[in-house]
Amino acid sequence: MEKLYFSFIIPVYNRPEEIKELLESFKHLEGDYNYEIVIVEDGSSITSEDIIKSFSAHLSISYFYKENSGPGDSRNFGMRHAKGNYFIILDSDVILPSNYLIEVKKFLSNTYYDCFGGPDAAHPSFSNLQKAINFAMTSFITTGGIRGGKKQVKDFQPRSFNMGLSKKAFLETGGFGKIHPGEDPDLSLRLLKLGFKTTLIENAFVYHKRRISWSKFYKQVNKFGMVRPILNQWHPKSKSLIYWFPAMFTLGFIIAVGLGMFNMLLPLYFYGFYFVMAFILALINSRSLIVAILSLVAILVQFFGYGYGFIRSTFNIVILGKQPENAFPQLFFR
Repeated sequence: MEKLYFSFIIPVYNRPEEIKELLESFKHLEGDYNYEIVIVEDGSSITSEDIIKSFSAHLSISYFYKENSGPGDSRNFGMRHAKGNYFIILDSDVILPSNYLIEVKKFLSNTYYDCFGGPDAAHPSFSNLQKAINFAMTSFITTGGIRGGKKQVKDFQPRSFNMGLSKKAFLETGGFGKIHPGEDPDLSLRLLKLGFKTTLIENAFVYHKRRISWSKFYKQVNKFGMVRPILNQWHPKSKSLIYWFPAMFTLGFIIAVGLGMFNMLLPLYFYGFYFVMAFILALINSRSLIVAILSLVAILVQFFGYGYGFIRSTFNIVILGKQPENAFPQLFFR
């Protein structure tokens, strides 16, 4: 294995303050490693150029401005212009812990993979809403803990908020596709088809500071739900019953409420037990009563949003046989 030289690839769209926080965390990275930072401004009207210039004396940064074409294409652009032989792809709304690069380098030096993903966590400075949504997105009781750092994950599908990719793997796959969201699991599945192995580096986590409100969170998870049947069509071997869980949860909850109106309460008791367990876990995790309560709301929004998107997409793609680009043009960059 050749000596690793990392290029951090970061697309940004109208978020200079996020870039400022992220670059500040780069200044505190531990370990004597050479790396570069490649920032790709994806057609922003509010650019990060001045912020980036203020860090140029402390960090090795390359800055590119291009017309808006989506985060996947912007990451590909950044990788084509990067000098390194291993790319680490980050979202602009993450913050790196000081030991991040130490954990990545240690893992890849001992067990090399051409693609890895890392989990996300909530920083103590995050708002109660951000902490609640982070719990809903990462807890074992909601997503199986995959995003939050589950130890054993077969054929792990990294997410591009925290993802590593070798230059060799990038060149052989052509990088990310035009779909968004979903461009990261699509790339992961294409890598697996080509014989590359993917893995989770459990200790290489980032603080994911989602720019979020309830409406934005619903829109995000709804799109996640719409994308999954498309990915299942493109990659049939990736199909799994687990992707039906939010939809079945949603339908079951509606049925349980309906039955409850006729004094048939047993189904509601099952849901009540689930939410009690989720509340306890969120309370232990956050040590905040407010965050624990908001976490229950976040779980409902997540399951209903994803479930509705999944059912709607399945009906259009599988039942009606529509082409994904025609059925959901909002999910594709041209």
